[in-house]
Amino acid sequence: MTICKIDYQAPNGLLNDRVILVTGAGDGIGRTAALTYARHGATVILLGRTIAKLEAVYDEIEAAGGPQPAIFPLNFEGASLKDYQDMADTLDKEFGRLDGILHNAGLLGRITPFEQYNPELWDQVMQVNINGPIAMTQALLPLLKSSADASVIFTSSSVGRKGRAYWGAYAVSKFATEGFVEVLADELEHLGSVRVNSLNPGATRTQMRRSAYPGEDPDTLRTPEEIMPTYLWLIGPDSRGHNGEKFDAQPPKA
Repeated sequence: MTICKIDYQAPNGLLNDRVILVTGAGDGIGRTAALTYARHGATVILLGRTIAKLEAVYDEIEAAGGPQPAIFPLNFEGASLKDYQDMADTLDKEFGRLDGILHNAGLLGRITPFEQYNPELWDQVMQVNINGPIAMTQALLPLLKSSADASVIFTSSSVGRKGRAYWGAYAVSKFATEGFVEVLADELEHLGSVRVNSLNPGATRTQMRRSAYPGEDPDTLRTPEEIMPTYLWLIGPDSRGHNGEKFDAQPPKA
């Protein structure tokens, strides 16, 4: 089931008193989501690998009068299981729960024939896009279960729903993401308080999109700000009852 909530109008204070973790929060869609969540009342935990970028988002949230955010530097490429557990312990002491996670961080790798794909790059893409987020989610599950209403969003892609030539590790990592969402959602269904869904942002004006389609006119694409209605709906309480589903942030092309 694929639903697009592009017309969602978020009420004032939609995310008041909620603690939401955003990965890849330093730029692109992650940055915009972090700013948007904070603007709607959330205390946002900014996770990424570049501290300077996270600090810039932190300052922007504070300047706008949002709740004081937190910064958690982490690189999925090198993080260990202990790092994820230490992270969970720190967030538990600081916040006591998590009301949402937006898994946004991702690595494109190369668009190239599989026969020519570098095995080391393949492993790197899989680590950043699926292995790291899974390990982090496992460590953070107790915090999500401590929330009365938690939403976990995994970023997918059209190439993770139907395979496409030359997309290699990126496509495979997104297929794995879709599978993991179904598994975890089914396991947590009985709780009723933690929902897990996948979200395909679609063609959006980001650096990753420019890398994948260097000849494309960026002005023909939606900006990260324009796709935020679905991100707000899915992370907030209005998406209760939706679990293990596939969502799109943009309508299908005519």
